[in-house]
Amino acid sequence: MNFLYNLLLTIVSILLPIVALFNKKIRLFYEGRKETFSKLNNISKTDNVIWFHAASLGEFEQGRPIIEELKQHYSDYKIVVTFFSPSGYEVRKNYPLADVVCYLPLDTKSNVKKFIKLVHPDIAIMIKYEFWPNLLSELKKHDVPTILISGIFRKKQSFFKWYGGFMRKRLTAFKHFFVQNKTSKDLLNSINFNNVTIAGDTRFDRVYTILQQDNSLSFISEFKNNQYTVVAGSTWKEDEELIVDYINNHASDDEKFIIAPHNINQKQVKELQSLINKKTILYSEKEGKLLSHYQVFIIDTIGLLTKIYSYADVAYVGGGLATGLHNILEPATYGIPVIFGANKYSKFKEAVDLLKLGGAKIVVNTNEFSSNFALLKSGKKLREQMGSVTHNYISKNIGATKTIITYLKNVL
Repeated sequence: MNFLYNLLLTIVSILLPIVALFNKKIRLFYEGRKETFSKLNNISKTDNVIWFHAASLGEFEQGRPIIEELKQHYSDYKIVVTFFSPSGYEVRKNYPLADVVCYLPLDTKSNVKKFIKLVHPDIAIMIKYEFWPNLLSELKKHDVPTILISGIFRKKQSFFKWYGGFMRKRLTAFKHFFVQNKTSKDLLNSINFNNVTIAGDTRFDRVYTILQQDNSLSFISEFKNNQYTVVAGSTWKEDEELIVDYINNHASDDEKFIIAPHNINQKQVKELQSLINKKTILYSEKEGKLLSHYQVFIIDTIGLLTKIYSYADVAYVGGGLATGLHNILEPATYGIPVIFGANKYSKFKEAVDLLKLGGAKIVVNTNEFSSNFALLKSGKKLREQMGSVTHNYISKNIGATKTIITYLKNVL
């Protein structure tokens, strides 16, 4: 198995530059990794280093509360943050609390040896998943304390199959597993890993702190103009088809909409705007406009959605009809109803929980979308009931960061 894995990596490394010529995301993935080792030259041999690895942006947000806490207590340590995906790296490559932000190199033996030598971490913190066999072997070889935070394990993963010995062995690199739920703990226990703590999801701590910051945006206040407002965040084309149908055919004149697409490619944003037959303005074209006169506001920039959710009476979160549901905890922390697509949400515990508790609803087609949003528009009491559920759910699930930090202080 080890031979086949390394053979596959060799084939991938050969094909990557070719595929990169035709795919923008793969090009970022490939070209970005060319800079990894030069960026790590900023780490000297005498530095104390805490290394965090996240697959993408969502996992980074889970690690962020831990980074912020450790930076306060261990300001003399350097922080290295690595990403697997361009969608995480491109957004957080200038994260101010990290001394180095770079891509994780491909998991070849030569790459991981060079990487660990340059970073020489005092501790390695993996977020949620990302179990790279050669990397884990190298961390174990160098006795680097390796911790998993906000981990989620599922029965279908190879660790728990009869043929999963190759990957089970790699898990021995972990000094401790902090997992989100009992299912994950039980699965690890079933393969004789008992160094497991159910700490929960650090994202709850992250979104809870949002309420303590200034979330005001004057241009959104002007647009909203004290009217009922739906915020649709991180939307994909599949989501936008339902939203546009509702706006064009069912929305009343006193109903406002803010759409923040996942993809802000100018051509696609313009196409979205052209499909809407109500008065629509783009963020990039807002200057000098009387925003209160518009009914639809398309946010063709990044970094504002968290604050924009604070103006929502109801939130629709995208991805559930496409590749996978985006972050529903951010709108939930404001105590508002959350709606999302029914196709790709089952892997997200918070989505399953909020549906069961009554703080969220799912939609799969235009009829369901319009009926649910019409019901919420007219039902203030329903909105308040659902909002109370979402707010309480966030409040009851905070605390993972404190549990993990207490442990890490003993390691460091």
